[in-house]
Amino acid sequence: MDFNVKRLAADAGTFLSRAVQFTEEKLGQAEKTELDAHLEKLLVRAESTKQWTEKIMKQTEVLLQPNPNVRLEEFVYEKLEKKVRTRMNNHELLGQSMIESGNEFGPGTAYGNALIKCGETEKQIGGAEREFIQSAAINFLTPFRNFLEGDFKTILKERKLLQVKRLDLDAAKTRLKKARMADARAAAEQELKMTQSEFDRQAEITRLLLEGVSSTHAHHLRCLNDFVEAQTTYYAQCYHYMVDLQKQLGSFPTSFSNNNQSSVSGGASISVPTIPMSASLPSVSAGRSSSSASGGFSELRSSNGSRKARVLYDYDAGNSSELSLLADEVIVVSSVPGMDSDWLMGERGSQKGKCQCCCS
Repeated sequence: MDFNVKRLAADAGTFLSRAVQFTEEKLGQAEKTELDAHLEKLLVRAESTKQWTEKIMKQTEVLLQPNPNVRLEEFVYEKLEKKVRTRMNNHELLGQSMIESGNEFGPGTAYGNALIKCGETEKQIGGAEREFIQSAAINFLTPFRNFLEGDFKTILKERKLLQVKRLDLDAAKTRLKKARMADARAAAEQELKMTQSEFDRQAEITRLLLEGVSSTHAHHLRCLNDFVEAQTTYYAQCYHYMVDLQKQLGSFPTSFSNNNQSSVSGGASISVPTIPMSASLPSVSAGRSSSSASGGFSELRSSNGSRKARVLYDYDAGNSSELSLLADEVIVVSSVPGMDSDWLMGERGSQKGKCQCCCS
């Protein structure tokens, strides 16, 4: 009982001594032992590493899950150590809607079939996104979080202990200065020697931990490479899926009806093939019949000459032998012997390729 009381009294005296030392330092009435420059530099680097790791983690989480409510839900599940319920992501939801609407319109129709194909592709992209998020969480976010919740907390603990040892050291120095009697000075010198030793030992422990931040940087660099690789894989998969879809949609027949032209020319509608162009400048007006434009192309084929034509709407080349076109641009077209009668050779600057006339 007496031992415990004495120990409590000693602890209270030590705490009071530290408080007095800390207060006098703040008031400029006591000297303060400064840490060496190398240790101070390591402390600054560790704090900077902690702050930027937190910011990068936060922004990565926003990138992977933009919905703050979902992020909060996942955080709660994580703290409760429960499995987060699986939910469809935005791509998968869009894909599901497209597939259902395509089935409603009829898989046998061009539009319904296209919707189903788009929906299937969106669901594939959703699956790729899910894999990317999982990879990023495991290989990027988890190591960053482990540093903040593990290594850096240990550094904070040892840094606080170093601060306590420094206060004890400086308080011992102050008592030695104030000691007048020989016995008091001898006791103060002994206390100073002990506190100096404890401070030096704690400074060394803290220094070793802080130097370990270099290994943390190296580890985070590897994690960053993993994150970039996961992103590269994800975007490459998305590109592959969309190019595939674009090719599938390009094979669908497309026809339009020019209502303005049919009303002026007596109700005759003009069928617009894949790559429509007007064979004269300006483009065929509502008052001209399609036969006059068709005659222009016929003359061009028979003469083997070339002339300018205006493109009526955009077209992406299906292969390297065709020419991609933009609506309203003017190109030079010419007939090539042996070429299919529906096709002409188009030329835009140094670019050449096949293109199809629109007239019937």
